[in-house]
Amino acid sequence: MKKPINNLRIAVIIPALNEEIAIGKVIKDIPENLVREIIVVDNGSTDQTGENAKKAGATVLSQPERGYGNACLKGIEYIAQKSKEAQPDIVVFLDGDYSDYPEEMIYVVEPIITKDCDLVIGSRATGERQKGAMTVPQIFGNWLSTRLIRLIYGVQYTDLGPFRAIRWEALQALQMEDKNFGWTVEMQAKAAKKKMLSMEIPVRYRRRVAGKSKVSGTIKGTFLAGYKILWTIFKIAFFYR
Repeated sequence: MKKPINNLRIAVIIPALNEEIAIGKVIKDIPENLVREIIVVDNGSTDQTGENAKKAGATVLSQPERGYGNACLKGIEYIAQKSKEAQPDIVVFLDGDYSDYPEEMIYVVEPIITKDCDLVIGSRATGERQKGAMTVPQIFGNWLSTRLIRLIYGVQYTDLGPFRAIRWEALQALQMEDKNFGWTVEMQAKAAKKKMLSMEIPVRYRRRVAGKSKVSGTIKGTFLAGYKILWTIFKIAFFYR
């Protein structure tokens, strides 16, 4: 799919829960000449996340059932209901807390355009990471998970980062299912098992603008995420076809 940037249809899906302070900044920093549609999925926010996203120019969907995967699946469902001509060539996933650098999106989608990659992961492990942006359990969890993926599937990753791009056709082929903590690793493990062409690009990562992470910001969230990620890796290895 080697097309000029301005001929590509790129959609961005941003799951967001109580990110009223950050969401406008995220949308503002997405390159206007790169993206056809920005989709913010309000995952049951109790603040002005949805309203602020609309003001910033995004399409806002509501998914009151909490869960990162639930929000992503809602965005995918919305795209799938469009006509074939209106569906994107590439889908980019981006967090709504302004920890990622949306302006680096061009680097994340470039390997899909020029190298026919199916999936590109923005790696916080190989990029410039602000001190304190990731917790020790996050760093260790990424290390352990990516090494298990390499051991089981023979594909080398360094991160399960949320900033990623994938061809729309490849995303549909993966038949994503996870509704919460296992979303990112499900995508990478399934892509590895299907032998899709994937690669990583170093990306910068900073401390979130406000509040704490819904996952790594609590002991319970960290434990549940770690358990779900490991279970997902092994489940896909033995049960996914």
